[in-house]
Amino acid sequence: MDSYIGKSSRVCISMALEDFYDDNNGSTVIIRPHYRDPGNNDIQAASAAIDLLKNSQVMAILGPQQSSQANFILDIAEKSKVPMISSATSPDLSPNANNFFIRTAQASSTQAQPIAAIIKSFGWREVVLVFEDSDFGRGLIPYLSDAMENITTHVNRCILLPPSSSDDLINQQLQNLKTMQTRVFVVHMLPALASRFFKKADEARMMTRGSAWIITDVLTIHFNHLVPEDRKFMHGVIGVKPYIPPSKQLTHFHKRWRRRFQKEYPEMDRIFELDVFGIWWYDSVFALATSLQKVETELIGTTFKRPTKASTDLTAIGTSEMGASLVSIIRNTTLKGLLSGDFQVINGQLRIIAYEIVNVIEKNEKRIGFWNSKNGITSNQPSYNESMNYTTNKDDFGAIIWPGDSVEIPKGWEIPTSKDGKLRVGVPGAKDGFVELIHAEVDPKTNETKASGFCVDVFKAVVDALPYAIDYTFIPYGINDTDQSSGDYNHLKFDMVVGDVTILGNRSRYVDFTTPYSESGVSMIVPVKVADVKSEWIFMRPFETKLWITTAAFFIYTGFVVWAIEHRVNKEFRGPRDRQIGTLLWFSFSTLVYSHKEKLISNLSRFVVIVWVFAVLVLTSSYTANLASMITLQSFEPTVTSIYELKARGDYVGIQDGSFVAEMLTKEMGFPQDKLKKYTNIQEYADALSKGSKKNGVSAIVAELPYLKMLQAKNYTKYSLAFPKGSLMVSDFSKAILRLIEDDTMTHISNRWMEDEAQLSKKDNQVEPFDKLKLDSFRGLFYIAGFSSTFALVVFLFKFMYENKEILTSQGSIYEKLAAIIRSFDEEKYQKSSRNSIKETIDGSHMGVEDHTTVNPLQSPIPIDHQVEGVISPGSTPIQ
Repeated sequence: MDSYIGKSSRVCISMALEDFYDDNNGSTVIIRPHYRDPGNNDIQAASAAIDLLKNSQVMAILGPQQSSQANFILDIAEKSKVPMISSATSPDLSPNANNFFIRTAQASSTQAQPIAAIIKSFGWREVVLVFEDSDFGRGLIPYLSDAMENITTHVNRCILLPPSSSDDLINQQLQNLKTMQTRVFVVHMLPALASRFFKKADEARMMTRGSAWIITDVLTIHFNHLVPEDRKFMHGVIGVKPYIPPSKQLTHFHKRWRRRFQKEYPEMDRIFELDVFGIWWYDSVFALATSLQKVETELIGTTFKRPTKASTDLTAIGTSEMGASLVSIIRNTTLKGLLSGDFQVINGQLRIIAYEIVNVIEKNEKRIGFWNSKNGITSNQPSYNESMNYTTNKDDFGAIIWPGDSVEIPKGWEIPTSKDGKLRVGVPGAKDGFVELIHAEVDPKTNETKASGFCVDVFKAVVDALPYAIDYTFIPYGINDTDQSSGDYNHLKFDMVVGDVTILGNRSRYVDFTTPYSESGVSMIVPVKVADVKSEWIFMRPFETKLWITTAAFFIYTGFVVWAIEHRVNKEFRGPRDRQIGTLLWFSFSTLVYSHKEKLISNLSRFVVIVWVFAVLVLTSSYTANLASMITLQSFEPTVTSIYELKARGDYVGIQDGSFVAEMLTKEMGFPQDKLKKYTNIQEYADALSKGSKKNGVSAIVAELPYLKMLQAKNYTKYSLAFPKGSLMVSDFSKAILRLIEDDTMTHISNRWMEDEAQLSKKDNQVEPFDKLKLDSFRGLFYIAGFSSTFALVVFLFKFMYENKEILTSQGSIYEKLAAIIRSFDEEKYQKSSRNSIKETIDGSHMGVEDHTTVNPLQSPIPIDHQVEGVISPGSTPIQ
């Protein structure tokens, strides 16, 4: 009660009771406050609470404000069934788990969301948490960590400082922070420790340009309680605090409060500003008095039920007869027009509309925006507007002054640099054979490293595309360099590396890679042999063997279906057996050149032939096109197709000297190490391939894709930059690389270095190999043709069986029925009816009479021995 907060709260409680009675003149409820000092420890606070309950029989407990004391007293309040109204903010204290606990403040865990929204709006990817090592400080850590995870921001480190930390300990922790890349700090401390911490941070030059500091509500609420000399060390800090909407009532109360405070505590050397906790105390007492008024009739004679004998003071307290009724009203209270606006308690928790975001400028604070759970960050006064979506846009903030008196948004990290303040960029300097990619050399006179090549140009373009400036210096390695990597990319000792660095899984454990700007991976290049286009069997090459066999089978099958349908009705498909077989084969294969002369009578056979002719047309066209391509253009075939074939043959393989490919081939693929030959440039690659294994060369080159492309056409476009593990520059460089790729800058850089080779590549690559046409390419065509033929055959068989149903239903053995069916199939259709028609025509018995069995003799296959000369039937032509 000797603290400023205690004195301020006491004034607010007294003024709340006075205002309540002024507004409720007819109320018979008289509230008499009993004050006790909880001190600075939990035992003294518990003793004060027991004294109030046992001796004063209070009906409610207001306070304490410290979370550890509130947690201690809450058990006493629960046991005695007395409501405890407190502004303790620890998330460990939950009104849901404690029925007699009413929190008239916001739990500190709820500010994790607005802090996360601030960090997300500025795109900071890593933060450091600096918390007070107490129950109050540690309680926020899990909530803030979860909020950071939800926005994919990494908590780099969490530093805990005891409340009584010495200056040496604070300086030590600040030096640890200074060595880190991360420059976004979230501070959660009580004012006493925070004022000392920021003073030491300023002395350690941590409150400078490029850093971002965010403070929690416990410090922003009590910011005006700090002496002006301590506030100036927090210049540029951003903070959050619960939002209290302005009103005339609040302005008037503030003036009254200042006069009252000065009157009751004239010894105070200065008058502080009214804080939000004082406003909440006023509203809480007003809400308590209103709740007591609702149970006014039950208050008469209210006492504590106590045991007759009690061994301890805690047992002697007993239980309040009125506590259960009173707490149910207070835990759900809504009062409009109080100092904090609409004072609404839901299930024992005060509802806060929004958080206010402030910026500390010099010794004062300025509002720069708002946050609420519905709309996110807004520049206007918060309201739950259903038409707005949740946003975290930094443009919604007002003007911000950052540490170092800067208006430039901090990157959130700082590049670890050398003593001269420049970024150390490693470049390989021993790849003389691939100078178009990367090359570095040291000027012996100036000792300055000059780097050139495609990768260097890409690096410079990326640096120019960054939203901030970087001062760098090239440092070569691999040139008689024993203190650096000596060409081994697995152990990089620079701030970053530019060059032909391949992304590998084991390397990712030591370094971070940007978005690749080259194709990664390992491949093999081998000599090719020219296919012999003068071979006497080249006409067989357009189709693979399976396609030839399938096509021949379909020729025979289609001919069989046509023969089966036409055999009974078409004279051209009848005769001796050898003649019928010849007709079947002739007809089917003659469709290949569309030279079939047989006339088809049945519509089913016509349908089959139409579909098959279409299939033949597609096949012949494809065959002609592929054969023409093979004859007119050369086709290339590789001399070997896999590394395992080379291993089996015992051939030599060429690799790049110093490349990881050697380890990959020997350890992962079991390739003999004595069969590997190392080369350093493209010309050596080409010479070795041209010689071959038998002439002291190699049968294949195994290397990373960009080198193989250079060997073929020198037309490369992508590589990757490597950074030390955890570097915050990776994301910015990756984004810049993507922008260069999107606006074709990367293509222009590639053409600058490889224009001549690219043109040569186009000429050399004009000839492409041609593959045989495969069965899979025509599978759908054969499905259609096969289905059409089979469908027609099935329809014919059903019709034939129906016409011979007398045979199928007749008496006899299966053999006899089968023989009769075969004879019927082999018999010429309409043979008998044709004979009767001719006889009746000669007799004249049916002349001029309709007969559905009459057949035109010219169209009916009548045997030659039954033909009649010189007889003319009505409406017919002469029979020859």
